[in-house]
Amino acid sequence: MLRDVDLSIRAGEIVALLGPSGCGKSTLLRLVSGLDRADAGELSIGATPVAPLDQRCAVAFQEPRLLPWRTLARNVELGLPRGTDAARGRARVEELLRLVQLDHAATLRPRQVSGGMAQRTSLARALARNPGVLLLDEPFGALDALTRLTMQDLLLDIHAAEPATILLVTHDVDEALQLADRIVLLGSEDGAPGATIRRVLEVGKRRPRDRGDAQLAILRAELLALLGVETHHPENYLTQAIKAQRAKRSAT
Repeated sequence: MLRDVDLSIRAGEIVALLGPSGCGKSTLLRLVSGLDRADAGELSIGATPVAPLDQRCAVAFQEPRLLPWRTLARNVELGLPRGTDAARGRARVEELLRLVQLDHAATLRPRQVSGGMAQRTSLARALARNPGVLLLDEPFGALDALTRLTMQDLLLDIHAAEPATILLVTHDVDEALQLADRIVLLGSEDGAPGATIRRVLEVGKRRPRDRGDAQLAILRAELLALLGVETHHPENYLTQAIKAQRAKRSAT
């Protein structure tokens, strides 16, 4: 259950939703997409309320959810808006397969490709609608660590080419720091029922980012502390930097 969620997202921004399991991250994503309806409150894209199955949004899930009897190109084709001209549709599918680096595999079926290739197909299918808002529910969670890093870089390339607003659910602190402009931490607070926004952190770094950046390491330690994870860093290093950063925010 969610409560008292007040969040505005700028057009073209990437926002990551982070928090413990069951805190409402996927629920919020479904509400934004129009897959679920809120009991109270308002959700809008621009100045227009979110509609059921809102066509301005596209969703990619943790599992690719491809149809096994269709080729990758035909799976991407499923994302095209209804009524798309056949020639224009083929051109759009080819464009998207090039964007996700799968133009060489267009005629293959899902069983013939890796998990990373299947997930890239899922992203291309979501983009086929030309969405204003792209909703990603742990899209790389089932991938191995190296493929996950590659997919993060690819997502940033896709965003640069087609800068939709992205709302990303993840459990991975490093992934949030690598991709997002802002990180929204959801969770329980003050013993009240339901989850709410505990903190919104501005990453404040231009993309693409150095994964070894010291400022990101400080933000990582702070996020882990907020999530209740002990980082075991010595007091004279990251802990002091975190305290200084919090004091600076409080002063402003």
